[in-house]
Amino acid sequence: MTNQQIAAVTGVTGYVGGRLVPELLRAGFAVRGIARNPKRLRDRPWRSQIEVAEADLTDPEATRAALEGVDVAYYLVHSLSADSTFAAKDRRTALTFAQAAREAGVSRIVYLGGMHPEAGPGELSDHLESRKEIGEILLASGVPTAALQAAVILGSGSASFEMMRYLTERLPAMVAPRWVETKIQPIAVRDVLRYLVGAATLPADVSRTFDIAGPEVLTYREMIQRYAKAAGLPRRIIVRVPLLTPHLSSLWVGLVTPVPASIARPLVGSLIHEVVAQEKEIATFIPDPPEGLVPFDRAISLALAKIADDDVATRWSSAWRASNPGRGLPSDPEWAGGSMLSDVRELDVDVPPERVFAVLEAIGGESGWYSWPLAWRVRGLADRLIGGPGLRRGRRSSTALALDDVVDVWRVEDVTPGTMLRLRAEMRLPGSAWLEFQLSPITSPDSLTSPDDSKAGTHIVQRALFEPRGLAGQVYWAALVPFHPLIFSQMIAGIAEAAALNPVQLTAPARGPQADGTSASGPS
Repeated sequence: MTNQQIAAVTGVTGYVGGRLVPELLRAGFAVRGIARNPKRLRDRPWRSQIEVAEADLTDPEATRAALEGVDVAYYLVHSLSADSTFAAKDRRTALTFAQAAREAGVSRIVYLGGMHPEAGPGELSDHLESRKEIGEILLASGVPTAALQAAVILGSGSASFEMMRYLTERLPAMVAPRWVETKIQPIAVRDVLRYLVGAATLPADVSRTFDIAGPEVLTYREMIQRYAKAAGLPRRIIVRVPLLTPHLSSLWVGLVTPVPASIARPLVGSLIHEVVAQEKEIATFIPDPPEGLVPFDRAISLALAKIADDDVATRWSSAWRASNPGRGLPSDPEWAGGSMLSDVRELDVDVPPERVFAVLEAIGGESGWYSWPLAWRVRGLADRLIGGPGLRRGRRSSTALALDDVVDVWRVEDVTPGTMLRLRAEMRLPGSAWLEFQLSPITSPDSLTSPDDSKAGTHIVQRALFEPRGLAGQVYWAALVPFHPLIFSQMIAGIAEAAALNPVQLTAPARGPQADGTSASGPS
């Protein structure tokens, strides 16, 4: 296609960006993913079909180079933190991107922000105010801009959906703050993606904000009750109380759901405002599909089906990183002879490596960690109480792992199917920690004369690694050493036992979307 348009996508490792790429490919665009760390895209099913540009969006030169030759640039970058500096960081990033897009000759910017009511200075939550400001910066860039404004996005893996899901499923009765009666106009993620793709071809003279929303206006109470019905749960008892501030609400959400308090805070802060579409002029340019926009109940059913099918393409945790990734990998040469502390366990098991690896790919989440469950629960709770992710983040898929996937308090730092898995801790620690598994085949004497691979065994090497930070890190490690046999010896033994006893599939599990980055049932 000689006149193929090029679409650049920022936030490509995030929830919406990761789902937008296959939709743009399906629409006939050439896609350039802009990532600070391109390695994070390695296991995405569409990686081979796109160009990847490495750029930190705070770097003007790198950003301008990444946008050279681009027709439409998607700005899908937001801070998910609740610290006091996020607004300034987002402002600086948006200003850099706006200037780079103008200088690179980009024809259009498409931005996804947050829907908000008309309000004076200081009346919006900090995050909604920031989202509004980013839209204004991009609209003032000199590049035609479509600033799409959405309220709650309904889709498997979205932070808003998971907050509602777990509150409903885990609490048959709950006390709720005033925002439970706030009117909201949610939108299904597939409709969000349809608007984003359609916005790429808006007329050149269109540069403005657009409210995008689903067909129904609901209160959060109604959303919880309708979710319960869609999930086959009894009607929930909801008692409204006047005492729960947004801050206290976020702490409560952080304890009950996988969404940590630092992410729940901006979500709850936005829910205190009525977010109902003030106009629907987007339909003038991007008409509704023949079947209409996706209603709430349908959006919930689609999301639950994706979860049941283990087909969640992206998740909110893809973008959120709980801690500094550290200064290197545990395999880097500079670690040798350094301050790295380790606990190394080795074990042979009479099953082939692919079977052991299938157990490793399912570790965490519902499968657990094969050692001292009470200790893991206590450690997870302690982490959540001090602002960490705890154990409730779970997993994107119950059977497969890809680079950068979240596994409870860990993130997949590296994975080689059948051979190696390395997880980096994202819990609050006085240092950096990793958990690594290396698998190597053992050939039994019988297998030398028989083609039956089932007689091959596996040598498992399990390494827990910790690089302490100061005296606190040294004390932390020393305090845990007496418990290592209960944790790490049980872990490797439990993994070996599970591999030996469970009839694990030896074929590769489905890894989310199809090879072309699409899904048979669409993005939900």
